Amino acid sequence: MRRLSFLLRPSWLVLALVVVGFAYACFTVLAPWQLGKNTSTEARNDRIAESVSQDPLPVDDLFGNGGATTDTEWRRVIADGSYLPDSDVLVRLRSTESKPAYEVLTPFVLDDGNTILVDRGYVRPVEGTAVPEILAAPTGPVTLEARIRMSEGTVEGKDPFTDAGYLQVYFIDSGQIAEASGLDLADGYLQLDPEQPGVLEAKALPQLDAGPYLSYGLQWLAFGIMAPLGLAYFVWAEIRERRKAKARNSDEVISSEPKPTSNKATIVRSGSVRSTSTARTTSDKLADRYGGRR
Repeated sequence: MRRLSFLLRPSWLVLALVVVGFAYACFTVLAPWQLGKNTSTEARNDRIAESVSQDPLPVDDLFGNGGATTDTEWRRVIADGSYLPDSDVLVRLRSTESKPAYEVLTPFVLDDGNTILVDRGYVRPVEGTAVPEILAAPTGPVTLEARIRMSEGTVEGKDPFTDAGYLQVYFIDSGQIAEASGLDLADGYLQLDPEQPGVLEAKALPQLDAGPYLSYGLQWLAFGIMAPLGLAYFVWAEIRERRKAKARNSDEVISSEPKPTSNKATIVRSGSVRSTSTARTTSDKLADRYGGRR
């Protein structure tokens, strides 16, 4: 355990928390988000593809009292009734064919007395963002062919307002528009097909491809796996470097220690040399004194 004690340092603890948090987000938020979008896109494409070969049904048969649902969205319907005059609603900040646009919504009173929003298509702004002149919807009874759409929902702080003589909104949400206009609107709306009474520039159907959501989801899963593996690699590399450093320090200590045998031999030899030198000196002195030296 002492080998791993460095992992308790603040820098390593912060790195571990970041990696764990990132991996958790990949598996629980980011990957499911993209995979969920892929699933919903595929389901939408299937419904659109099926609707192409289906005959349109009366709007009452599909809309009913509960309004638009996931199962009925994009189905083709026939609606009999009349447009409500002078009641157009503009949807701001839209883009079609990579160009800014206003979508035009007009309430439509069905023959059974219910009122539903009809998306008549879009118009281009003029002089920057100014509202252009909008062709009024026809008066009197008409029959429309359209597709059922669900309300988009809203975001807090994006409230409807009146400008240039029109009620303007940021979302196609029947509940919000009903509250702002005072009309009793059915939940959802109808997207008008081309060449229908009151249509402006009809909105094109979405492209029937799944998009990049599946690959994005798989990438986030891969990132979630790679992050802990990367942390494990850094821990292993740190342990390896510490082992190498410890081995180098041990070799340096061993090489710097004195050799006992060699030193002892040197001491013995030095002692014998000193003893021999001392003996010769004494002998020479005695010979000089007593005449024993030749």
